[in-house]
Amino acid sequence: MPSRRGAAEQPNAGSQEALLSPRFWAALVVVGVLTGLTGLALMSLLWHVEHWVFDYRVGDFGVGVRGAPGQRRVVALLAAGAFGGVAWYLLRRLTPGRNTDLDDVVWTARGRLSLRRSAGTSVISEIVIAMGASLGREAAPKLMGGVWGDHVGRRAGLSGAQVRLLIACGGGAGLACVYNVPFGGAFFTAEVLCGTVSVATMLPALACSGIATVTAWLYLPNSATYPGVLDFQVTASVVVWALLAGPVIGLLTTGYIRLIGWLSHHRIGGWRAIVAPVVAFGMLGLIGLHYPQLLGNGKPMAHDAFLSHGTIGVLLALAVLKPLVTALCLGSGASGGLFTPVLSTGAVLGAGTGIAWSQLWGGTPSGAFAVIGAAAMIGCAMQAPVSGVALVLELTHTGFGLMVPMVAATVLATLVVRTIDGYSIYSARLPAHDAPPGSPPTSGLTA
Repeated sequence: MPSRRGAAEQPNAGSQEALLSPRFWAALVVVGVLTGLTGLALMSLLWHVEHWVFDYRVGDFGVGVRGAPGQRRVVALLAAGAFGGVAWYLLRRLTPGRNTDLDDVVWTARGRLSLRRSAGTSVISEIVIAMGASLGREAAPKLMGGVWGDHVGRRAGLSGAQVRLLIACGGGAGLACVYNVPFGGAFFTAEVLCGTVSVATMLPALACSGIATVTAWLYLPNSATYPGVLDFQVTASVVVWALLAGPVIGLLTTGYIRLIGWLSHHRIGGWRAIVAPVVAFGMLGLIGLHYPQLLGNGKPMAHDAFLSHGTIGVLLALAVLKPLVTALCLGSGASGGLFTPVLSTGAVLGAGTGIAWSQLWGGTPSGAFAVIGAAAMIGCAMQAPVSGVALVLELTHTGFGLMVPMVAATVLATLVVRTIDGYSIYSARLPAHDAPPGSPPTSGLTA
């Protein structure tokens, strides 16, 4: 150029540690396809198990659970606990010291992801979630996407930095393909796993998430995860509520994260891990007699909140109970994600407090508060505000009219979490640095 300045002087376009070579791009395509196929296989398993367990043919998981007799819900969860307890115990005994900590591998550049242990714990996790366990279904495809990135990258002879980027891209693509959110999945890769939103990161992240999502369309629908949500418009009432609610959501989320972190490092082990899930899941089943919305990952209760359904009493009760039953499941030694449980908690908290707020300043449907609450809580819980907003927009295929209050609440909530201690639902679960060799990992989806 006439200026004689370098083309890569813009920091966002500069070189990075992982070279985006032709071999890297070829491996990325393979990882995207394998992640999409694995994601659709895991979701097919989830779908078939939940339909068989709760004996329904039409509607979503929430319809099936609410239509099932109370006794069936309790029995299903007791069976899930018995199956999960025995299966995870045997898997850990047969694969001692094998790593399933995707976040830890990417962030510390140590270790490899075990294909056998990761596949086993992913299948077990999806089965118990389909039977009603209060855990996130996205952690299994995220983990398997990372596994494919690890194994394909090493077989292709890529450098360590390239393999780590491929693992991160596969992890984000796993999230993207099961929720049909390629844009949000790419931001998750860059902001959460890589910690930098640059061209050199976003380009492969978008490509991998897009390839995996299109591949998953062979079985999964090309539609919004939460359909039918209205295109809410901004009002003065909802803007003021967002400014007040953001810090409160951040404070509550900090407590949630600390609880998850404590439980991750005090998980029940040994032979007690066989019995603990039966007790924990059974307690969830008993609570589910009155609040069936608590069963599963929380998608139905978030959807109801987005559609402005529910009373203030039920919504706020769910906002209190969902984190507790999710912590109960994790504390028993069960493996699963936190993305949808946290997002759904934010949705019902936003809707419930929004109804109360509307008694003072009306004119805004409760669903608008739910959308903002969901974005703020998942954004601050991940310590990834851009990803939080992007994912909620893409999950609902709406929400752009609420962009200003959504951004305001998410920024304030994230700032509070960052100021207090800065942990996220991922970093809080990392294994201790001084953990003895061969000890079971504790972050992400673990077995």
